[in-house]
Order: sequence, then C-alpha cells, then structure tokens
Amino acid sequence: MIKFVGSFETVKSLPRTQFAEYAFIGRSNVGKSSLVNAVVGAPIARTSNTPGRTQSINMFNIDDRVMIVDLPGYGYARVSRADAMRWLQRLEEYLLNRRQLKRLFILIDSRIGVRDSDLDLMDFCDANAIPYQIVYTKKDKKVREAKQTQIKHTEHGAMVPEILETSAEKKTGLEPIRAILGIK
Repeated sequence: MIKFVGSFETVKSLPRTQFAEYAFIGRSNVGKSSLVNAVVGAPIARTSNTPGRTQSINMFNIDDRVMIVDLPGYGYARVSRADAMRWLQRLEEYLLNRRQLKRLFILIDSRIGVRDSDLDLMDFCDANAIPYQIVYTKKDKKVREAKQTQIKHTEHGAMVPEILETSAEKKTGLEPIRAILGIK
C-alpha cells in the first residue's frame, strides 16, 4: 500500500521514522516524478511539463517499510535566486542529517547528459560519504548527438558502480530500482 505522507518545506518538519529512505533528485525537467510514478506503478507524484514544479520535499510510505522521497529539482527552473539558495540549503541539510537515507538516486536526462550541476552534487555526496546511484532517464527518446560524459565510479567514492538506464514512458529499466527499494 502506498501512502502520501506529506509535502514538507523544512527538514525539521519531516516525520521521524525508522523506515529506510530512498530519495530521487535531478535537474528540473529530468522526469523525476514520472520515474517515481513508474517505479511504484501508481500516479503518486505530481508531474508537470513546467520545470521546477516540485518545490517541497514530498514523501511516500510504501507498505510501512520504505519511504520514497521526491526532492525538488535543481538546475534550470525559473525561480528567484533567493528561492534557489533556500532549496540548496534545504537539500544539503537533508542529505547531511537524514540518517534514514539509504541511497540518493541522481537522475540525468540521457538526451542531455551530465551537467556541471550534476557533477557538483556528485562531488558533494562523495565529500560527505552520501551513497548515490546514477539513473539515466528518458532512454526511449532520440538523442541528437552523443552528449554523454562517461561517469567512472572509480572517480566517485560514494557512487554505486552500476549506472541504471530507464524510461518511465516505456516502463523499462525499472526492475533494478524496485529491487533496491524492495518493492514489486
């Protein structure tokens, strides 16, 4: 059973639970909420064509065992600099202080490839020993040219070696994420 726990503006307001948390993050418009919906097989996360729609920390309880966390995107949403800085501080606070966090899934649009903002997040996670896994999204979409920078896990100490490739639209590449979350 999937339950929406809530949308939270601050890390301090997050519920204290014993459940393992798996968080999803990526640049604005990477398909984060669509992937979360595809993984759980239900429309739990709000999707939009407008970048930056997810502005709160959204939490979902799966079978009273696992929490899925849909984090606000970063990168190109049209928000004020003050809002962007507030989101960044909240993200850092979440990543540094949330003991329940077992893995951060960093989503990268396969059509665009890795950007500096993605590398900055990876470096932050490496420096703070926050385990993360790279997930390429939108693998069903056509790529104009090969833009993918090779990410080598040997250069990123906190990165899980396996890089996943997914399509929320075609429902491909979801099983490895479901296995990690322990859901069917």
